[in-house]
Amino acid sequence: MIERCKKIVEDSVILFNNVLHDEKLMEKAGEVISAAIGCIKGGGKILICGNGGSAADAQHFAAELVGSFIIKNRKGFPAVALTSDSAVITSLCNDISVEQIFARQVEALGKAGDLVIGITTSGKSKNIINALSLSKAAGLKTVCLTGLLPEDAEIKLFSDIIIEVPSSSTPRIQEVHGLLIHVICEIIESEIAEKN
Repeated sequence: MIERCKKIVEDSVILFNNVLHDEKLMEKAGEVISAAIGCIKGGGKILICGNGGSAADAQHFAAELVGSFIIKNRKGFPAVALTSDSAVITSLCNDISVEQIFARQVEALGKAGDLVIGITTSGKSKNIINALSLSKAAGLKTVCLTGLLPEDAEIKLFSDIIIEVPSSSTPRIQEVHGLLIHVICEIIESEIAEKN
């Protein structure tokens, strides 16, 4: 049992190390940070969505931006997790379609200058694809946090910036997404709060 535990941790450490040395991935993270800072400074908001563990990541992401990450007593940054309102989500699932639960919220809440972030470990989540598709068609900036994608992945058509974690293991991808969310939030916070 101990060896099995160590193996899981070792797999995670190896992936984190690969991410650390992945210049393209780090450049993409920088692009997301720049897009988010531009959005916030321009008076826009960040809309974030995901399913399951990625729904929790979306809420975590929004909480760090609205609340505070490291810098206390700063102004909140406008961010909304589209996974949080159970009445809206269940009504959309019941009355429209589970595939439209995020797109419909983007339609209702999104405006020019907003940034939409979809989190999907597989890159195949239809409700994330639909949200990014609608967002891109409306002229909103779109970001996708995902795992390793095939060349012809549909989600690539609707994502201005894609951060692909180089793995096909859902738990390992989620672990890296958690780290990237922290990296992104820490730098956004320091760039905006410390310069105001």
